[in-house]
Amino acid sequence: MTADAQDRYAPRPARAARRTPRPIRARAWAAATAVLAAAALGVLAGCMSQGSGAGSSPGAITLPRGGIIWLLSRGALGEILADPAVRAGLDGSRIYEILQPGQEPLPGVDAAPVVAFPSATEMDRVLSSGGLPAGTRAVLYDPEAWSFTPAAEQRDPVQAATRAAGLAHARGLELIVAPALNLAPVLAPGRTTPRWQQFLDLRLAAKLAKVADMIELQAQSLERDSATYAAFVREAAGQARAAQPGITVLAGLSTNPPGAVVASQQLVAAIRASRPAVDGYWLNIPSPGPRCPTCNEKRPDVGIAALQAVL
Repeated sequence: MTADAQDRYAPRPARAARRTPRPIRARAWAAATAVLAAAALGVLAGCMSQGSGAGSSPGAITLPRGGIIWLLSRGALGEILADPAVRAGLDGSRIYEILQPGQEPLPGVDAAPVVAFPSATEMDRVLSSGGLPAGTRAVLYDPEAWSFTPAAEQRDPVQAATRAAGLAHARGLELIVAPALNLAPVLAPGRTTPRWQQFLDLRLAAKLAKVADMIELQAQSLERDSATYAAFVREAAGQARAAQPGITVLAGLSTNPPGAVVASQQLVAAIRASRPAVDGYWLNIPSPGPRCPTCNEKRPDVGIAALQAVL
């Protein structure tokens, strides 16, 4: 992902061809039952020990175990699962593992493989050659204003995403679309408002949600300001769900985006502020390189600390 890309699921009714990662329904019922039981026990405990001072701080959001969907790259998933507390906390969660073409999923990990493409043309080539690992559940289309997405696709990401949807659904795969905020100046050059506002004004989330099974909002450039992050995510998610009721919506986070160093507390604040609006998050732990040339030093520890706080 580029520096601009840092401006970067309740499932929708299934199509006949869609396959859902296992075992979601059972986990969902288990999670709901656990939440209700915990709530009842909390009320009982409060009645029995008033004035004890124990419990969460005012305004804190307790996230139900297994209640957040996580999208992570193969490398990031391996790094966070190295922490025993995070591994235990993620038990029961729905996890999607992002692979690059040619990669195989991590062995022994209960995650749904997703192969990512920055170009619908490249997706067509790989899918036509049968080049997906066994068990692939979805493909991710990641259009951005960078050299990896053809200029024609940058100028019409909706048409390209429609093409990608046809390619995916013909093979029984879900389509995840993750448009970068830096597409906005390509589509509407000359505007002086922030890119996230341009993205909202162009209603890109609504237009892309019409053809996608899942949309990921690349909001990570806003994560240092939880109020702005949540405001953008809420409005973009609302646009997407108005266009495609029941669509799964994720928001982006990064442990080391370009600019000022990010602390785990900022990721936690962004999650707690935006959680009612989304179904989950794409947690990026990028390495500086061609896809993110101005990223700061890789920081899996920041991601681990944030997950320990919210799981």
